[in-house]
Amino acid sequence: MNHEQLQSELLSIRHLMERSAKFISLSGLSGILAGCYALVGAALGYREVYGLSSKVGYRDHYVTEEAVLVKLVIIASVVLLLSIGTAIWLSARKARKQGQGIWNPASRGLLNAVGVPLVAGGLFVLVMIARGTYGLVAPACLIFYGLALVAGSQYTYRDVKGLGILQIVLGLLAACLPGYSLIFWSLGFGVLHILYGFIMYVKYERGVA
Repeated sequence: MNHEQLQSELLSIRHLMERSAKFISLSGLSGILAGCYALVGAALGYREVYGLSSKVGYRDHYVTEEAVLVKLVIIASVVLLLSIGTAIWLSARKARKQGQGIWNPASRGLLNAVGVPLVAGGLFVLVMIARGTYGLVAPACLIFYGLALVAGSQYTYRDVKGLGILQIVLGLLAACLPGYSLIFWSLGFGVLHILYGFIMYVKYERGVA
């Protein structure tokens, strides 16, 4: 076996190990669509809180009416369900094309890694809503989501870690400037998802390095 054949064999073994240890069926297109859902949800939420004629700017007042809060929770829930459903559907379709199953040791590891920060963050957000601390809800969502991405990046594409770090940075900025929380939330869950989804789609699903 010559040097080139040896390198080829080693590369094949490496790819097989990565396929078994990492969840590589994550769809970049699902990130793009999740970002679009988030931007639409943010626009609807802004309209509910501030009205149609209001200009985007620094906000030092938050939700005070229970009816508006209920609408915001419904909007957020719909965005979340659409994002999760789209991610599962597109990832399952990608896995079938790759001849793999979506439920494997790598996907279970990914779920376990992201589960703790996501559940903890969700409960923490519910506590803040119950106590009326609305100004820190968006920052908390971004920070805990970013922590989940960083934790889960070891089980999927390494690009996910960069996305998680950026989400954490936006969350901290939103905590420092709570009047711009909706803008930071839109940048994190909307713009960054679209950008990273496109990058992952081009790199891993279109064969472009």
